[in-house]
Amino acid sequence: MTAAPIPQPGILEITPYKAGDSAADGGNVVTKLSSNENPLGASAAARQAVRDAAGTVNLYPSSDHRELRAAIAEIHGLDPTRITCGAGSDELISLLCAAYAGAGDEVIHTEHGFAMYPISALAAGATPVSVRERHRTADVDAILAALTPRTAIVFLANPNNPTGTMLPEAEIARLADGLPDEVLLVLDGAYAEYVEGFDGHARLVETRDNVVMTRTFSKIHGLGGLRVGWCYAPAKVWDVLNRVRGPFNVASTGLAAAEAAIRDTAWVEFSRKANAQWRGWLTQELTALGLPTDESFANFVLPRFASAEQAAAADAHLRGHGLIVRGVAGYGLPEHLRITVGDEIACRRIVAILGEFLQGQL
Repeated sequence: MTAAPIPQPGILEITPYKAGDSAADGGNVVTKLSSNENPLGASAAARQAVRDAAGTVNLYPSSDHRELRAAIAEIHGLDPTRITCGAGSDELISLLCAAYAGAGDEVIHTEHGFAMYPISALAAGATPVSVRERHRTADVDAILAALTPRTAIVFLANPNNPTGTMLPEAEIARLADGLPDEVLLVLDGAYAEYVEGFDGHARLVETRDNVVMTRTFSKIHGLGGLRVGWCYAPAKVWDVLNRVRGPFNVASTGLAAAEAAIRDTAWVEFSRKANAQWRGWLTQELTALGLPTDESFANFVLPRFASAEQAAAADAHLRGHGLIVRGVAGYGLPEHLRITVGDEIACRRIVAILGEFLQGQL
């Protein structure tokens, strides 16, 4: 028998990313609250842009993403020559690892950080290093203590997924100040728009040569199905990313929808306010049920159950009623469930059914 092809070191160590489920056996109507999608959907302008772009899908999309980069820069007050677009921020995370980490290098992430950080590190041949958090919040001192001469990248989501917790800007600046110049700090701002007045640390990027901010159109803009993300980076990092990315890595429909979405600031504000209203209500009601919930700065909450067994049973009970949430044992949080903030009907159903479940546990 001939030998089979052997993948690069690290590849077979990867546990494939598991997306939030979208189907359940229970209930006549399934409500998906497992992937942090905007329950209000994309704006009318973004949907119309997709319809308009459908007539040109026989043509290759723009390779420089000029129009979308200009729109992002205009709305956020950024330099368009430092913006790179990708097929979701996931692709940009992967490209950063491929470009700046490899065999013998270490990539730091926090213990309850986004699963794609260690996956992308392993795919690049690097070693992921998990750093403890403090009360489900990133600990700057622990991250700095984990640095070694092999450290190439530090990934940190702020607000974080799946915890929803957030470090103040002063702590992020302290982290950046504490890193060697050759270590890249990647600040994942997938949920930045849910924090009013927050720039996702864009200004920090402008004052450092080793800080990158990633963003996505999948969350508040409601374009998860089109896979569009972007990052803001120092000029030298921007140059590297545009050398390694594919020339047509974002589809024309995605580019058109994203440009319309970023310009529809009224829809973003409407979505942010709706999320804040029902996130606050969910947190209050879940706490009243005896399910303590950390303050979340994102579009989900993370109630804590009495045990891993109770959390799993609650998950099964919700599914039996057609409500899909996210178990996060794989993130080291087996006693928790991550629940996307849905619309009013979904939020009220979640609280009512969890209330019934807990009453039945007495």
